[in-house]
Amino acid sequence: MTNITNILNTLAVKLTTGETGIPNTKANEATLGNILNTVYMFAGIVAIVAIIIGAYWYVTSAGNAESIKKGKNAILYAVIGLVVTIMAFAITNFVIGRL
Repeated sequence: MTNITNILNTLAVKLTTGETGIPNTKANEATLGNILNTVYMFAGIVAIVAIIIGAYWYVTSAGNAESIKKGKNAILYAVIGLVVTIMAFAITNFVIGRL
């Protein structure tokens, strides 16, 4: 076992933060909150656009059963996605507020 550890230590490349070119930054609760709020806003916009597209399909179906089903499903899944996004927003803001 020690032979394997010695071989791996010999082959391993040891880098420090300065050598990788990656900046050494610290993220706090505010940074995390801003990133998550941006993601939630984007998800909400996508859900609203999907609702609009589903409504368009539903209105322009002209009695075609397949188009009606397609529009209803688009609206249903977009609303479910919007509800999940709102719940995730509430949960993460509650947790971040407690940190």
